[in-house]
Amino acid sequence: MTRTRQSAVLWTALTLLCAPMAAQAADAERGAALYEQRCAACHSLDANRIGPAHRGVVGRKAGGVAGFAYSPAVKAADLVWTEDSLDRWLTDPQAVIPGQRMNYRVADAAARADIIAFLKRQSP
Repeated sequence: MTRTRQSAVLWTALTLLCAPMAAQAADAERGAALYEQRCAACHSLDANRIGPAHRGVVGRKAGGVAGFAYSPAVKAADLVWTEDSLDRWLTDPQAVIPGQRMNYRVADAAARADIIAFLKRQSP
């Protein structure tokens, strides 16, 4: 095996080993506090506010909360909220659904992971 091939195999192995650890590192308790600090001004778990209710968001189709007045962009989006799509959304909502109305980002990857862990815990 060439040195380049060995490096590629090692890199792949390390990536696969570290990915589950990164997922386990998410702290839903910290996520609850971050949600309260960063999200609760516009969102609630159970009530539509400026933004839609979040209980059950993981696994739900974007634009799927009854009674919430979504932007046309979100209504037309073909997207289901998963851990990955929520991470991309919280990183840059406009890149995920151009024309949406949420103008808030969570730059820190660990904070996003914790918030998503909290939201996942609030979903069936």
